[in-house]
Amino acid sequence: MNLYQFKNTNSLSILKEKPFKLEKEIQTLFEKNLLELMGLEMVNSEFVIKGKRIDTLGYDPQSKAFVIIEYKRDKNVSVVDQGFTYLSLMLENKADFVLTYNETLQKAIHSTSVDWSQTRVVFVSPSFTENQRLATNFKDIAIELWEIKRYENDLISINPIKKTKSAESIKPLTQQNSVMKSVTDEIKVYTEEDHLNRRSEEIIELYESFKQGILNLKPDFEIVPKKWYIAFKVNKNVVDIELQAKSLKIWINLKKSQLDDPKNLMRDVSTTGHNGNGDYEVTVKDTENLEYIMSLIKQAIA
Repeated sequence: MNLYQFKNTNSLSILKEKPFKLEKEIQTLFEKNLLELMGLEMVNSEFVIKGKRIDTLGYDPQSKAFVIIEYKRDKNVSVVDQGFTYLSLMLENKADFVLTYNETLQKAIHSTSVDWSQTRVVFVSPSFTENQRLATNFKDIAIELWEIKRYENDLISINPIKKTKSAESIKPLTQQNSVMKSVTDEIKVYTEEDHLNRRSEEIIELYESFKQGILNLKPDFEIVPKKWYIAFKVNKNVVDIELQAKSLKIWINLKKSQLDDPKNLMRDVSTTGHNGNGDYEVTVKDTENLEYIMSLIKQAIA
């Protein structure tokens, strides 16, 4: 992907890439900006457990799960083998990860409050080979590839590599490998179909109406299914939708007092437990207020 600088003369000049010389440069950049880049709490750097070194250990407060981040410049490494090794390592040593989190952040979470099924590994590199991309192109693999590039004028581009719509399940390939099977048995990567399969045609149709309305607001929305809801993201979660038996529950990711809602349609959930992100929630059973809700969601788009 090329980046261009727009000049006053209405001409464009291509920005030259300034490659990272060391993995450590990428690691430092991510660790100092982990919340902004990935929405994660920074837990530990160079975390060693059972003889294995984890570059960066983060924690996702939305999913209540740990995230392992590895930085790569070597294009020959098997990200799948290494990814499953780290996932297995975490699942076999849960107490050590929880202890590290509590000691580093001075908190007191318990192992039972962590959603281990949402554990994932993220590989960050200036580029990935076609084989690496194909090896991770499974809809239910808890391994992600993120490409990072640096350009002149101190510009950085970061692009998570998306799975193709035709991506298949990895489970048939893991049955003969005990480590991979144990990981895929415990870790669950959710898809949109997981949320749609158990709902009526009426609710699916209602969801599709709101989904299309959201995508019409900004074409580069990323749809990220989670355990309890489907997130719509533009760098961060903007709106979350939970499909219920007879309705949709929608959360807008804004803090209390940040939303202009003249109809007072949204409910303040800032002091109550809820699955989605943000302090505003509404339950819908039809499309009567669809356009108005879209106007509210638009306020959360950065």
